[in-house]
Amino acid sequence: MYESFIPPNQVMQLHIIAQYIKDFSFENPHAPTSLRLETLQPSIKVNIDVEASKVYNNEETFEVILKIRATAKTSKNSLFLADLSYAGLFKLQKIDKRYTKTILLIECPRLLFPFAREILASTTSNGGFPPLVIQPIDFATIYRQKKAQAIDISIPSP
Repeated sequence: MYESFIPPNQVMQLHIIAQYIKDFSFENPHAPTSLRLETLQPSIKVNIDVEASKVYNNEETFEVILKIRATAKTSKNSLFLADLSYAGLFKLQKIDKRYTKTILLIECPRLLFPFAREILASTTSNGGFPPLVIQPIDFATIYRQKKAQAIDISIPSP
């Protein structure tokens, strides 16, 4: 279930200015051997991270980067490595400053995720593997975990 960290009476405007691939790589290091159908299920590991920063010293415009790294391995070989940094420019207006970090690290990546997910599914399919379909991500949980681990989640300026 989706949990909002923003009070229901908070008036805000969140505008998506642009979305783009900031960095992307896909490696299939053992092709064509890795493309043989194997009876063993590969081990697939997906790591997610989110970064946000101010853009152009503008108090209202931020870049949010959703970083997804996916690896697939068998007991013998690495099958593929996909590393995607999918970003968006967001303009936040009429938002209480107390909620800026929450919006940038929870709401913004939630909006970017479906597009990043499609890029990875399409790429793994085009790479000769079944599409990698990443299940929906609870960005609120990631945010809480970072806070609990005392990981710096400050928003840097340019």
